[in-house]
Amino acid sequence: MRYLPHTNEDVAEMLQVVGAANLDDLFSSIPEDCRFKGELDLPPAMTEWEVGDHMTDLAGRMASPPEYRVFVGAGSYRHFIPSSVPYLLSRSEVSTAYTPYQPEISQGTLQAIFEYQTLTARLLGMEVANASMYDGASALAEALLMAIRIARGKKTAVAVSKLIHPHYRQVVRTYFEPIGYEIVELPYLPDGSTDLSGLDNIEGLAAVALQSPNFFGCIEDVQAASDKAHDLKALSVASFTEPMAYGMFKSPGSQGADIACGEGQSMGIPQSFGGPGLGMFASRNKYVRNMPGRLIGQTTDRDGQRGFVLTLATREQHIRRERATSNICSNQGLCATMSTMYMASLGGTGLRALSRLNRDKAEYLKSALNKAGFQTPFTRPGFNEFVVAFPKGFEATYKKLVDRKIVAGIPLECHYPELADHYLLCATETHSKADMDALVKEVTS
Repeated sequence: MRYLPHTNEDVAEMLQVVGAANLDDLFSSIPEDCRFKGELDLPPAMTEWEVGDHMTDLAGRMASPPEYRVFVGAGSYRHFIPSSVPYLLSRSEVSTAYTPYQPEISQGTLQAIFEYQTLTARLLGMEVANASMYDGASALAEALLMAIRIARGKKTAVAVSKLIHPHYRQVVRTYFEPIGYEIVELPYLPDGSTDLSGLDNIEGLAAVALQSPNFFGCIEDVQAASDKAHDLKALSVASFTEPMAYGMFKSPGSQGADIACGEGQSMGIPQSFGGPGLGMFASRNKYVRNMPGRLIGQTTDRDGQRGFVLTLATREQHIRRERATSNICSNQGLCATMSTMYMASLGGTGLRALSRLNRDKAEYLKSALNKAGFQTPFTRPGFNEFVVAFPKGFEATYKKLVDRKIVAGIPLECHYPELADHYLLCATETHSKADMDALVKEVTS
């Protein structure tokens, strides 16, 4: 039975208010060839119990480790998650992602966010972190908008490395192009790092954005980019998709970055076939009033007891729209809590050990492929993923490997046309030596 909350009279009244003759007029801005016409080809209706059985059947068909050996990273990484994380997250005190609109009576939620901010700031080497963004892509776009706000309209151009995740760059374009801000894409060098030589020729430069490890898995010289940006009176923005790397490599803040932002999925959040994720965002304290999102602070009440307060809120729900600096209504609070539990469970020592293990696994697989005769074109130090040049026509072999339940990375040609027959492979602590040896054996057979 269909449930429609609005009567025909309600619909007619609303259409009259917006000046539309019928429901089709509401979609007139959508091109004809993008509209679906006709009836949806849906199966017959099922009872609640039949739907449950159907979903269970679909779930059983999903291809996932350990049945498949998947060597794919590219912004979403499989890591082991301590059992303490799902147990604590299941407790009713924390199992909500809802925004605390009456914050001071939500002390448990505020404390969890405060702990998240503290651990995020330490991980990224920054002075202040917000209460999380929607995801890594929107965090980067918001960071670049923040840089333009800090420039107070005097600068409206940003330089974005071509080695930032392609989806992140697309989101930045979606944010920037309608409002006329300029995006200059920085090319990459043969060693797999960003070419900064063209920065001097950009007028009105507000920010320089790099990703490290970048999309090819290479470690960028964030310090050099920060120094160059500051020489040009611009901000340095460090993006990332794999914060696990900062367990062994220098943090963005220690390399001069003014804003650090990216995806926190690898910090204790399952891949879940693409989401949800977590946007991490931190900056220098002097820029805090231009930071999007919310900030939780620690204080004491009149009895001297520790308490937590909503110190800064820059969303439309809290302040005038024209002064708002954040337009995303979800803060991924539950994911932020999950990542807090993960970081606290590992601790600094555990994170360093796990980071080294990730680096070592990838280096082992890269070395094995090199010995088998395959080229890895980029020479920069890397973390847990790298690019391999396979022989021309590898697509057929790739499909055969998938049939054998091995996914040998992702092809890069769709994002980088010049890299035909190049694949991005990833290895984390979840890949055994036997898994990696099996991959090498299959691609050489």
